[in-house]
Amino acid sequence: MQFKPYWHDTTPPFTQAEQRSPEGHYDIAVIGGGFTGLSAALHLAKGGARVAVFEASLVGSGASGRNGGHLNNGLAHSFIAAKQHLGAERAKTLYKAFDDSIDTIERIVREENIDCSFRRAGKLKLASKPAHFDGLARNFEAIHAEIDPDTALLRRDELAGEVGSSGFHGAMLSRKSAMMHMGRYVTGLATAAVRQGAAIFENTPVIERRNVNGLNQLITSSGTTTADNIILATGAYTTDSFPYFRKRIIPVGSFIIATRPLTESEIAVTLPGNRTYVTSMNIGNYFRLAPDNRVIFGGRARFSTTSDQRSDARSGAILRANLVRIFPHLANVEIDYCWGGLVDMTQDRYPRAGFADGVWYAMGYSGHGAQISTQMGIHLADAILGRGDCNPVADLAWPAIPGYSGKPWFLPLVGLYYKMLDTIQ
Repeated sequence: MQFKPYWHDTTPPFTQAEQRSPEGHYDIAVIGGGFTGLSAALHLAKGGARVAVFEASLVGSGASGRNGGHLNNGLAHSFIAAKQHLGAERAKTLYKAFDDSIDTIERIVREENIDCSFRRAGKLKLASKPAHFDGLARNFEAIHAEIDPDTALLRRDELAGEVGSSGFHGAMLSRKSAMMHMGRYVTGLATAAVRQGAAIFENTPVIERRNVNGLNQLITSSGTTTADNIILATGAYTTDSFPYFRKRIIPVGSFIIATRPLTESEIAVTLPGNRTYVTSMNIGNYFRLAPDNRVIFGGRARFSTTSDQRSDARSGAILRANLVRIFPHLANVEIDYCWGGLVDMTQDRYPRAGFADGVWYAMGYSGHGAQISTQMGIHLADAILGRGDCNPVADLAWPAIPGYSGKPWFLPLVGLYYKMLDTIQ
């Protein structure tokens, strides 16, 4: 078993990072080389801007290369709950933004010729308990009638050709959802941005930001640069140099395992529908087949912000037990990869984007970022280029979390709370 992301290990390396010091002046400096930052850089460079991307490690080393490989459309929340919290129009706008982002990813993959196994697979939200199916049915009725007719409700007896487990009581199918190889997409996105004129500096963390005569000055590990505008696209990996965002983002660990490639007969009794799958528990699991037929299986195995080999191994053991509970016939299937990473949660689990504390930003995707981050990067780029602001969460209040400065000491208590809910609901 290798303790590294499958996406990283099966992706050709990005070879077009700058080898010089990042000195000079740029129109826009992008901090963070994931989907948000790279899509913004690509769009800005196409618009004629001089843009540089500063990545503390390698492109895609954060959440963009450590996720489960899902591009699930619509909201992660209940649509009914979203309407109550956001209002009906904002909930519909945000739902559509997730759909539009998957369309955008599909377009970029086609236009930039990115070999990343993009495929419209459809998503199944699986009811883990009988009562959960009732909730799914109510949510389906609202979604199907008001915002997304390309959905269906599946009864328990209709799941046989979709998922090889008897542990589920029905599901909601969202047909627009997709999947892709995340590592190959992020490398393709970076390559496209460079092709359009963007400069990408890897292994170049931003240590400090200053305002010098009205200009943003960024002090990095290998040089100092200035920029008219800054885009902050660091999510859960935001540093203490940006305390405004640290007080609002909660980093939460998410952990994933990948099996050896399954045989055709094993696939037929495990994931015959070949979709993306998400369970309905509060501390649930998500899974899919990789392009080489591995099961990629993830979840909040532990409420921790630590991701090292020892921590990931503990989480991997929990995930393997959950995998076998759902698919007992995989009990003896080897696990080839185990990895962890951080998810940038907000208190209400809705994303945030806009301009604050002197920077443009998009983050707080709360475990649903692979879907919308590409589109959010483009929204930021358009706002900077003066092409209008289509930000679906513009002006959504984002108060600081009382008594919190970026170290989520309360996560174990949150984990206990959700475990309790999963027991009683």
